[in-house]
Amino acid sequence: MNNDNKIIGHIHSHETFGLVDGPGVRYVVFLQGCRMRCQYCHNPETWALSGGEEWTPEALLQRCLRYRPYWKDNGGITVSGGEPLLQMDFLTQFFRLAKGQGVHTTLDTAGNPFTREQPFLGKFETLMQYTDLVMLDLKQTDPAAHKSLTGWDNGNILDMARWLSDHSKAMWIRRVLVPGLTDDEGELSGLRRFVDSLLTVERLEILPYHTMGLFKWEKLGIPYPLDGVEPPTEEQIKKAETVLGIQN
Repeated sequence: MNNDNKIIGHIHSHETFGLVDGPGVRYVVFLQGCRMRCQYCHNPETWALSGGEEWTPEALLQRCLRYRPYWKDNGGITVSGGEPLLQMDFLTQFFRLAKGQGVHTTLDTAGNPFTREQPFLGKFETLMQYTDLVMLDLKQTDPAAHKSLTGWDNGNILDMARWLSDHSKAMWIRRVLVPGLTDDEGELSGLRRFVDSLLTVERLEILPYHTMGLFKWEKLGIPYPLDGVEPPTEEQIKKAETVLGIQN
């Protein structure tokens, strides 16, 4: 918040015609700030918790609504990051206003800030009242592998998935497929078992690793940990989808 007690969000960027960020055509808002350091991150410039453009929820919604004719009956707004849950007060107010306009809302998150402790959980419960769909990026199910990949444990992230399931919140589960890193057959089988333990997963999908964000690491002067790793082949993607039971 600023000194006028207005809720201010720090926005990294916008995408006006997103086709892979939830159902239908989406207006996608990328928030600034993330504590995880995923080795394959394609937006490392969003890591900093400060910076970005400052927006009020009201002004941001008015910008989004300019593109409503493209959404038709099955699109809406997706908020991604960075990690949106680090700006939960702003996000909640933004989604509350969007739902007031009858807009479908999707939260794209890695779940890293989640905890059942207060005040976070109370705020999260309020946010979920205005969230139609949660897209949860489960980077690894194995705790040691997750910490190696991101620098953080994943126990609270898996717990978030369970909370969403227990509270009847619709989910899409996503996995970035990186050859030699996140495509182990045993790990993928574990992911499938975990998804099967949840009650509200509507979709499980593979996001093939790509190197389009490599230049951003170079621009920021950060050594890229996956230098030389190639995107998965169609055969590798198909194998992973088979293990995960994904039907195309």
